[in-house]
Amino acid sequence: MNTVLFLTIAGLFSVTLMGNIIRIHLIRLDTPLHSPVYFLLSQLSFIDMMYISTTVPKMAANFLSRIVNHFFCEVPSLLPLVCQDTSQYEYTVLFSGLIILLLPFIAILASYARVLIAVYQMSSGKGQTKAISMCSSHLIVASVFYGTPLSTYTGPHTLHYSEEDKVVVVFYSIITPLLNPFIYSLRNKEVMGAMRRVLGKWIFVQKI
Repeated sequence: MNTVLFLTIAGLFSVTLMGNIIRIHLIRLDTPLHSPVYFLLSQLSFIDMMYISTTVPKMAANFLSRIVNHFFCEVPSLLPLVCQDTSQYEYTVLFSGLIILLLPFIAILASYARVLIAVYQMSSGKGQTKAISMCSSHLIVASVFYGTPLSTYTGPHTLHYSEEDKVVVVFYSIITPLLNPFIYSLRNKEVMGAMRRVLGKWIFVQKI
C-alpha cells in the first residue's frame, strides 16, 4: 500500500511540476503574454514549484520509511507524541494561523467581493458569465488552499485524527498547486493561443 501511495504522490508531483514549468516557459517565450498579469502568473507558478518541492518529495519518501503517523512532520501529528502540556504552544500556533492564514484569506474574499460587485454592474451578460465562471474557480482554489490548513492549525489537537489530517494536507500541499496551472492556463484563451503558437514554431523547426 505504501508503494502505491508513493507512486501516486510522485506522479502528482511530476504533473504539477511540469504544468508549472510549461506555463513559465509559455509566458517567457510568447511576446503577447509579456504583461504584468502574466508576469504575476509566472511568479505564482514559480512559488508553487518551490512550495511543493520543499514538502512533497519528503512526503513521498516517508511512505517507504514512516515512523510518525503522517506524511511529514506536521504540528498536529507531533503534538500527541509530546509528554508535557502543549496548551501554550497550541495557543501560539492558533494565533499564528489566524494571522498568516485567516487575514490573507479575508483580504482575498474582500477583493473578490469588489470584483463581483463590478461584474454585476456590467452591461454585457456574456462578460458577466465569463467573469463569474473565472472568479468562482479562483475562489474554490483559494478556499481549498486557505481553508484546509486553517482547519489543521486552528483546531485543538484532541480533535485531530491522523487519517483526516492526511487527507487535508494532500489538498493544500498537492491539489492546489496541481490545479493552478489548469485553472489559470487551460481556461485562458490567450495562454492556449500562446501554446498553439509555441507548438507550431517547434513543429516548423522540426520539419526544417
